[in-house]
Amino acid sequence: MTDSVLEYNPNHMLDILIGKLQLKNDAALARALDVAPPVISKIRHHRLPVGASLLIRMHEVTGLSIRDLRDLMGDRRTKFRQMDVGGES
Repeated sequence: MTDSVLEYNPNHMLDILIGKLQLKNDAALARALDVAPPVISKIRHHRLPVGASLLIRMHEVTGLSIRDLRDLMGDRRTKFRQMDVGGES
């Protein structure tokens, strides 16, 4: 395992967002981000990754850069692969 995998912790980022937005809990964060509360729970329990659209929404709501948000959750990757959305290779 690489260091970045060991350091990955989206909970830190979620906690920072709750503080920055002066919210009380994950349910309030879900409302602020316009996502269902189970999405935040699944991210906290590492059952769902923080996707690009959610990162963009976090940026829009908080004003934090995408780079800063990724740093807060320990995502130190510098390159990304484009996912095959249509199922074609």
